[in-house]
This record gives sequence, structure tokens and C-alpha cells, in this order.
Amino acid sequence: MEENITEEKKETQRVRFEQQIRFLIEVDKVKNIFRQSYLADGRRKENDAEHSWHLALAAVLLKEHMEEEVDLEKVMIMVLIHDLVEIDAGDTYAYDTAGAATKREREVKAAERIFGILPQDQESRFRELWDEFEEYQTPDAKFAHLLDNFQPLLLNDASDGKSWEEHGVRRSQVCGRNKRIPETSQIVWEKMLEIMEKHVEKGHLRAD
Repeated sequence: MEENITEEKKETQRVRFEQQIRFLIEVDKVKNIFRQSYLADGRRKENDAEHSWHLALAAVLLKEHMEEEVDLEKVMIMVLIHDLVEIDAGDTYAYDTAGAATKREREVKAAERIFGILPQDQESRFRELWDEFEEYQTPDAKFAHLLDNFQPLLLNDASDGKSWEEHGVRRSQVCGRNKRIPETSQIVWEKMLEIMEKHVEKGHLRAD
């Protein structure tokens, strides 16, 4: 009897392990999803995997500047998985109003398929965190969004406003996208304003 239980346990573990491996191979595709932000040196655009890694590292460094206490592990998972849906849904540029109209529908469908590859408990965990990020209500989700919004500004600053200039982005668009940042971190918001003003003056970001 014990031998049968052991074999059943091993088989359950094998099935679970294979699901996790399938997921890891599937999400490797995120390395081929390119964003509109350039790398700091301006030589090429970054991909989603690079973006997510950068956010996870920033979460560790910037946690101390948040107005509310946050769960760092949750935030790191959020930023590592938040763009996996783009494997199916594609990247929607922050200021693409036409793409934004169908973004939610495309991404929910993608979340169901991609997270559905995982064992049920991990599927539920990742989906709950993805939904929490999307809803943008909790301190953890607010921090994750701050990171997701602040990082492109840093790259635009480092690459001399290259992406903003290419897309003819206006200061009001950047401010509108980031209107909730002050409630999450005042020091980050002040830095964002400083970056925006500098690039308005340089002509990379259109004044309104």
C-alpha cells in the first residue's frame, strides 16, 4: 500500500513538474516581444523580458520611497508576470488609443491560456496577482504600476527622448498616464516632472 502511495505521489510530482517546464518554455517567447522604449544607450528597443527584469530590480531598490508599506515578494512577482500576456496579445504602446480599445479583451484571453499551463494552485496565484495589478487598487499594485511607468521615463531620459520624439508624444499624455504616481511616491513624481520638463525644453516631448 505504501509503495502505491509513493508511486502516486511521484506521478503527481512528475505531472506538476512537466506543467511548470511547459510554462517556462512558453514564456521564453516574451524575449521576442519588443516595446517602444529604447535601451539607455539608444541602440535598440528593449524587449518585455528585459523590461520585467529591470522592474524587479527597481522594486528592491525603490521600496523605501513608497508612501505605503508593500509586500516586496508580491510586487516582484507582479512585475515579472504582468507582460506575459503580450505573448498572445502583443505590446500595446502606452499612447496608442486605438490599441487600448481592445487591449483588455486581448489580454484577459491571453492570461487564461498562458497561466492555464501551470498547475492549478500556481495558475490561481499568478492570475490573482495579474488581476490585482490590472485593478490598480492595492499598495502593492500601485507600486508595481509606478515601476512600470517610471522605468520608461528613465530610459527615455537616458536615450535623449528618442521614443517620445519618434511618436510625437505630448507632456499632457505623459502626465495623464502617470496621474496616480503622486499618491504612491512623491519623490518619484518629482523626478518624473523634472525629466518631462527637461525634454520639453529640449524639444523631445511636445508642450501642450
